Amino acid sequence: MAKTKKDPKDAAEATADIEMVDIEEKVIFQLSNAQSELERANFQSPKKSKKETTEIIIPIEDLSPLAKPLAQKKLLKKLNKTIKKASKARQIKRGVKEVVKGIRKGEKGLLILAADISPIDIISHLPVLSEEAGVPYVFVSSKEELGYASSTKRPTSCVMICPDQKKKAKRKEGKDDKEDDYKDLYEECYREVEKMDTQIVF
Repeated sequence: MAKTKKDPKDAAEATADIEMVDIEEKVIFQLSNAQSELERANFQSPKKSKKETTEIIIPIEDLSPLAKPLAQKKLLKKLNKTIKKASKARQIKRGVKEVVKGIRKGEKGLLILAADISPIDIISHLPVLSEEAGVPYVFVSSKEELGYASSTKRPTSCVMICPDQKKKAKRKEGKDDKEDDYKDLYEECYREVEKMDTQIVF
C-alpha cells in the first residue's frame, strides 16, 4: 500500500486549531479567576464598607473669602446629621430660590451655605438677607456634602432647616410618628451657630 502525501495546509490548520483551543482554555480559565475575585470582593462584610466613608476635602484656596462663620469638623458632622433627619421629615428648603422665598415669607430656621460656590455672587446676598430677618447662618466647606446630606444627588448651594414648616413626612402604617426626632440636635446646632455668628449688617 502506498503512503499518501500529507498536505502542508492541513497540517498548518491542525496546529492552528490546537493553538486556538489552548488559547480559548486559557481565556476561560482567566475569566473564571477574575469572576471569582469579583465575587470575593462583593461579599465583603458590610461593617468594613461602613467604616470606609470618604470625606470630601476642599483646599482653602477654593473657599470663598466671604465664608464666615465657617463650621468646623465637629459642628459640620452635627449639621449634616440634622440636615439628613430634617429632609426625611420634609422640613427643609433647598436652593437659593426656595431659601429666599422662605426668608421673605418670614419663616424661621437655620441657614447653611456652601463656601465653595463659584461665582460667589449666587449666594452673596443671603447672609445680609438672613441677618435682617433674624435667621442665623453658617458656611460649610463643600456643596457636594451639603447636597448629599439634603438627600439630593446634585450639589446644593444652600439649605434652610425650617422645623416649623407645615409639610409633614409621608406616614407609613404601623410606625410611630418621629416628628420631633431631630429637634434636640437642631436646637444644639442652632445655639452653636448663634454663638459663632459674625454679623455683617450693624
